[in-house]
Parts: sequence; C-alpha cells; structure tokens
Amino acid sequence: MKSLRFLPAVVLTFLSIGVFAQTKVDTIKVSGNCSMCKRTIETALKVPGVTTASWSPETKMLKVNYDAAKITNEEIQKKVAAAGYDTPKFKAPDEVYDKLHGCCQYDREGAEKLPVKAGKKH
Repeated sequence: MKSLRFLPAVVLTFLSIGVFAQTKVDTIKVSGNCSMCKRTIETALKVPGVTTASWSPETKMLKVNYDAAKITNEEIQKKVAAAGYDTPKFKAPDEVYDKLHGCCQYDREGAEKLPVKAGKKH
C-alpha cells in the first residue's frame, strides 16, 4: 500500500519530462554536392540543442532533430551558412564559400548573406 503513494509522483515525473522537452524535427534544403559537404554540414550542427542532423547529397535536404528550447531553426540555418552552405534563409559568406573544396562549390541561388566574423580562420 505504501508503494501506491509514490505511484502518482513517478507518473508525474515521466509526464513532466515530455512537457519540458520541445523536440522538433525539421527538413531544410541545403545546397551542396558530395559526401565531403555532408560531413561539413553535419559537423557544423554538433552543437548544444541539436540531437541529430543528416544531410542527403541526392535530395539536398537536411533532416535535423533539435530541442526548440535551446536552438531555433533560424540558428540552425545560420550555423550551416557559416560553414559555407546556402539555406533558404541564409547565404554563406563568399569568403567561406570560396574556401570550400572544388567539388563542394555548388551553384548558388539568392538568399540573405550571412556576415563573416573577423579573425576566424580555417
């Protein structure tokens, strides 16, 4: 009978975990060409809040699972653009794009250009 007193507390604990976790899954178009692009794009998203990131060279689509309480879709797109790859909202800085390996330099479309932070070298 004593164990039944703790049952509501245990149930509430498990329910609260689901309430506070704001896990989202988004699919974002990301320009790129090859497996080297895939590695760079996915590595750029090894940041707090992103659970998984998988980019397909065939479809040019990035599937990303993330905690919306820690990072936004816009911040994710900025990180990808900062790595040299255009997204629907942000265009990679020309200086970063120009440093990509030749096979990774894709045909560019219009998007808002992300400013480059001075002092960061690859």
